[in-house]
Amino acid sequence: MSESDGLHFDHAISITAAPTQVLSAFFDSGALAVWWNVSRSVTAPRPLGIYAVEWDTTPFQDDLLGTLGGVFYGTVMEFRHGREFFLADAYWLPPASDPIGPMALEVTCRVEGAGTRLQVRQRGADESARWKRYNKLIEAGWKDSLVALKQYLEKGAEPRLPPRGITTRG
Repeated sequence: MSESDGLHFDHAISITAAPTQVLSAFFDSGALAVWWNVSRSVTAPRPLGIYAVEWDTTPFQDDLLGTLGGVFYGTVMEFRHGREFFLADAYWLPPASDPIGPMALEVTCRVEGAGTRLQVRQRGADESARWKRYNKLIEAGWKDSLVALKQYLEKGAEPRLPPRGITTRG
């Protein structure tokens, strides 16, 4: 199931892996590098923890957003291992233009047969042309990345939560 209404992205995918493994892949720096192509990350899976991921700058530019890549960060408001996490006050900081946000990111997992049903929702309140373009790009990006996450986990990867809830890479 996939839905997008211009200011909202909602997509679900079934993955043959335990919910704890699926959620850990959002916080394990090595896993993030593989499935989300993140170059650096700092994540703390606990209330008021930081969630920051960085992508390398692209060699091309979008007509409206400029150079892509940059940093996505937010505050972990809720984390329930194997079930869900919620980021608030999230922003994307493009390499050479103004931030886009605030927005929220909600990731939920539930057992489905022999695997997990993963649902990712991202939303924001801005209705500018930049936000609409950003939303269009993340829709395609999330779908591709979630397929990469599925392949990564179904090949036997075992991401782990960082010790004491903090990880850095880079």
